[in-house]
Amino acid sequence: MTNFIKVAILFCTTSVVLGAFGAHLLKDLLNEHQLSSFQTGIRYQMFHGLSILILALNKNYFTEKLNKVLQLMSVGIILFSLSIYLLNLQELLGLALSFLGPVTPIGGLFLMVSWTLLFFNVKKNK
Repeated sequence: MTNFIKVAILFCTTSVVLGAFGAHLLKDLLNEHQLSSFQTGIRYQMFHGLSILILALNKNYFTEKLNKVLQLMSVGIILFSLSIYLLNLQELLGLALSFLGPVTPIGGLFLMVSWTLLFFNVKKNK
């Protein structure tokens, strides 16, 4: 679980950094839609980073399959948020990254599955 605590802290830290980057450097470089999309990636990254941290710190309330949930959530947030960041920055980076379009919903699917599995991994009261 220590690794997931570190992953969670990394997700939260980078979301703060990217939020500042977006608010100060990208506001004049991206259109309103791109900036809004970029902020969605940041929001989801922060929410899931905090979720992973809370879950890892409270592992005793869940079954041994919590590790799988945290893995799915971590992969999901990487696929979801990173693809959003790159898709919105592709013009600034001078890269053609439109192939990443389908990655965003796949990341979202990973997140939905992780939350669904979490529901079934809550320990029953004894």
